[in-house]
Amino acid sequence: MSRIDYYAIAPDGLSQVMKVENYVSKAELDGSLKEYIKLRVSLINGCAYCVNMHTKDLLKMGESFEKIACVSVWNEADYFTEKEGAALELAEYVTKISEQGVPAEIYQKVRDYFSEKEYVDLILTIAQINTWNRISISMGNRATAE
Repeated sequence: MSRIDYYAIAPDGLSQVMKVENYVSKAELDGSLKEYIKLRVSLINGCAYCVNMHTKDLLKMGESFEKIACVSVWNEADYFTEKEGAALELAEYVTKISEQGVPAEIYQKVRDYFSEKEYVDLILTIAQINTWNRISISMGNRATAE
């Protein structure tokens, strides 16, 4: 339950957020990679509602519990490919962008695996989940058992 029915209060604003969400959902990136990015960013931001949602989504996609459980320590686990690791590292830098931006070496590491278009789609995916986290946390959305 949210503090405010924000979809009803600001339908024009939320429809714009949904336009970006629709773009991201169609982006030609691996679907599980997008979900791992969403989960990692939600963990960094402390959005329990989104952590719960993206964990469930990954399980529905057939991802292993062990890999999902290790997303917060992806760089210390053998579950993630170098390509996935590059995307997760980018997600961390973009989410914490005020700390040091996105260093050139991180950009280059990501570009070793992703085209310019895919890089833009990664950034939009990361920005979008950061937006949802901020909306969800601000509106008091809570994780619920279902």
